[in-house]
Amino acid sequence: MEITKIMEYVSILEVKNEKEIEITGLAYNSRKVEKGQVFVCIKGFKVDGHQFAGQAVENGAIALVVEDFIEGLEVPQYKVENGRVALATLADTFYNHPTRKLKTIGITATNGKTSTSFMTNAILENHGLTTGLMGTVVVKIGDYAEPSELTTPESLDLQRFYAQMVDAGVTHATMEVSSSALELNRVGCVDFDIVTLNNISREHIDLHSSFENYFMHKSSLIRNAGADKVAILNLDDKYSASLVNKTKAKVITIGVENQTADVLCKNLDLSTGRAIFTVDITRDLITSDFVIPKQQFQIELSTPGFHSVYNSMVSIVIGLLCEVPVETIQKSLFEFVGVERRFEIIFEEDFKIIDDHFANSGNIDITLGTLEKMEFNRVSLVYAIRGDRGVTVNKENAEAIARWAPRLGIHEITATLSRSHVTQKDVVSDAEVAVFKEVMDEAGIKVHLYEELPDAIERSLGEVTDGDLLLLAGCQGMDYGAKIALEQLETIRPDVDKKKLFQPLEKRVAGNS
Repeated sequence: MEITKIMEYVSILEVKNEKEIEITGLAYNSRKVEKGQVFVCIKGFKVDGHQFAGQAVENGAIALVVEDFIEGLEVPQYKVENGRVALATLADTFYNHPTRKLKTIGITATNGKTSTSFMTNAILENHGLTTGLMGTVVVKIGDYAEPSELTTPESLDLQRFYAQMVDAGVTHATMEVSSSALELNRVGCVDFDIVTLNNISREHIDLHSSFENYFMHKSSLIRNAGADKVAILNLDDKYSASLVNKTKAKVITIGVENQTADVLCKNLDLSTGRAIFTVDITRDLITSDFVIPKQQFQIELSTPGFHSVYNSMVSIVIGLLCEVPVETIQKSLFEFVGVERRFEIIFEEDFKIIDDHFANSGNIDITLGTLEKMEFNRVSLVYAIRGDRGVTVNKENAEAIARWAPRLGIHEITATLSRSHVTQKDVVSDAEVAVFKEVMDEAGIKVHLYEELPDAIERSLGEVTDGDLLLLAGCQGMDYGAKIALEQLETIRPDVDKKKLFQPLEKRVAGNS
């Protein structure tokens, strides 16, 4: 591609050493630059890409996009106001605007993004559509899947994935959209057709400096949606409901408690822990290219918990907007058993082992609230402290655990730092450990702290008896927990049916290498 052609799409402030050249691609990581590429200098929170421009040129970069001109480099330099915005625009242009060729669905929330995305994907796939999926757990392109490195990839990687989807014949792509991706402009040029915001609670406060900033970035997915788009909002969540009149998009509202919504949950039965309810679409819902008629139908979920009702309501509306028959939606949600590490029951014989990602205080409330409705003798909690998320998030997580502990009969906790099972970006700091222990001490909860994940699981697994429930809880630090626990069970019980024991790991992506 001729460099002047691609630069037409970017707001260039000034050019240095300009000349006509053919480029082969784009890069933002100097170590991954290939010959003939344009290197885009991004100023990050920890590292400034301008410092690596020289290395990028040595590795083959033939032009630079910069926020500040760099002396001593004779390649063309294009000065822009914001490198991240430029990267998103250039990536979208280089890959020929792939999301314009897809039905693109953006799902954001504090809790439930992953489950809602997987539910949605299951509905679309069961309708015979070729689908793509991007999020916390996996990047899926048609029949191909690989583990995710980030909830939302950097804009260049994101557009490359979308281009691969187009090439693979994907027609519908569902994506978890994180607050960080919105703030850092990773999704700046993604042409979303359907956007959703289900709930907001306190998370990533240290990253965004305040809850107000967090909500501002999170809600931008809805506020920036165009008039030809559809936004699905939850009237039971005050933050989601506040956006009804703050978007140009066609708004469709859902509600369980608020019965003024467009799509209602009625006759809810949660007596077994798995919801049965009636969906009531109270009026014809008219979008720019489709009408969802007024109607009622029943839904039976296989995933447990009240939160699954909200997640499924969003996925039901998305399915209807994508012209999926009601019968297919009903069948898909009945057969959908959940997402790995989202209240996943991995062992269920004389005692239960449940694996849950415990991302934030809201998620913890949902998980432990569901446990309260279940029958068991004793809960044994193994908790992986969340690394590199700051003191605030870890304090709020600890406080949530402490609130539920007396209601669940928890008097002690086995905690771990998972030193050998996390990457550098998820290492637990001394301050994060200290605030967790401080909250537990104040609550009178004894903490057995282990450096390594296998040791923590071994301790708790050795104490479990008939009728007990072992909860493996934590984000990246607990990704390998299920595999470790099942391998330890195999050793403890050599006569166990190994195929049945390891069945929960067969399709697992996280922590299964």
